[in-house]
Amino acid sequence: MPWSKIKPELNEPDFNNVTGKDKRIIPYADAIREALDQALSLDANVFVMGQGVDDPSGMFGATLNLHEKYGKKRVFDTPLAENGLTGIAVGAAIGGMRPVYFHNRPDFLLLAMDQIVNHASKWHYMFGGAVNVPLVIWACIGRGWGSAAQHSQALQGLFMHIPGLKLVMPATCYDAKGLMLSSIADNNPVIILEHRYNFRHKGFVPKEPYRIPIGKGIIRKPGEDITIIAASYMVSEAYNAALELSKDGIDAEVIDLRTLRPLDEELILTSVKKTGRVVVADTGWKTGGITAEISALIAEKGFASLRAPILRVACPDVPTPAGYTLEEAFYAGILEIVTAVRKLVKCKERADAKKITLK
Repeated sequence: MPWSKIKPELNEPDFNNVTGKDKRIIPYADAIREALDQALSLDANVFVMGQGVDDPSGMFGATLNLHEKYGKKRVFDTPLAENGLTGIAVGAAIGGMRPVYFHNRPDFLLLAMDQIVNHASKWHYMFGGAVNVPLVIWACIGRGWGSAAQHSQALQGLFMHIPGLKLVMPATCYDAKGLMLSSIADNNPVIILEHRYNFRHKGFVPKEPYRIPIGKGIIRKPGEDITIIAASYMVSEAYNAALELSKDGIDAEVIDLRTLRPLDEELILTSVKKTGRVVVADTGWKTGGITAEISALIAEKGFASLRAPILRVACPDVPTPAGYTLEEAFYAGILEIVTAVRKLVKCKERADAKKITLK
């Protein structure tokens, strides 16, 4: 099996220091492209499909010129027929291929829900484990240029709800490559949801192929006073919020989930046991979303560790607006995280002063 040649790596070296003569620093898009390039080279069963993967811009740069290197039989454009083409990808995966289907936006996945939910996610279960569906579906949240209600939706809460799917949301260049390679090597259907703002980043990425285990999160910043749990671009916001809070003497721990399904419950509960206070931050809607699920997990399995209520930072329950000004008001970030943390710390201080238990 060619994938066994790729070494597994769990921890990202020097996350907080992306400079240095011995470090290889590349843009986020190049990290994804390099993963695809290495997967295509490693395994003849891998192919890349999707709207615009062979365009001059190469899907935000993530698939740039791969069609020239591997030919249009292995890297090819697809028509606007998401449900049908996803069905083709599912069939190819069942037949032993490893398709990577780029869908541009998560919104377009709604047009393929029958294939994703009724077929890709269930096939292995329905056939008693005799059939695998090694399919990767990639989409990018389109925040940043006023893409509005039908092109900027963060739908991770929707896909986290579906048994049989794995759900990946990288936050760094290092993870973008390692998790892409892990997803392609996985024998289950994996959805990778990127955030457009991640493509602003440059970071340390080893040249050789490596894999990050799906289902393992990481502590980006250790702390003692409060736990901030986030994924994707919200990890950057949470980390910067933690730096701001440190000026007030608040020592925040930042968890990067990396994958939402499976979820690293042990990492979350261990951190909560240490700090006793939690803020959960997500780029999606609050109701029925990621913040709700993680809060429920902590309330169910870690309630005894809590010293204050769980607070959630997420987008309001309205359709995504268009335009820079409205987007700034709609999307949550560092300010909302800092405000939530300060609220919990003040609650803690009042409780300590009065020697009472928070209700």
